[in-house]
Amino acid sequence: MNKAELIEKLAADADLSKKEAAAVLDSFTDTVTKALKKGDKVTLVGFGTFSVSKRAARTGRNPQTGETLKIKAKKVARFKPGKELSEKI
Repeated sequence: MNKAELIEKLAADADLSKKEAAAVLDSFTDTVTKALKKGDKVTLVGFGTFSVSKRAARTGRNPQTGETLKIKAKKVARFKPGKELSEKI
């Protein structure tokens, strides 16, 4: 399912126009993004938790040349599904 299909489904389920559903989805993604940037967790009970984790610096290897590379440390977004979601899948 892509973003357009998700908007269409949200609009149908919540009896909204597609424009309103798109605004709701954009607001949700913006809010989650801002919370993660601040280092907060976003927990939706029964659905899951969005969080940020730190990935340590490490050494990698270029598969074409075999040359070793230094990969910088960075923050990555994580999603851990909740119990309800896991059971439904």
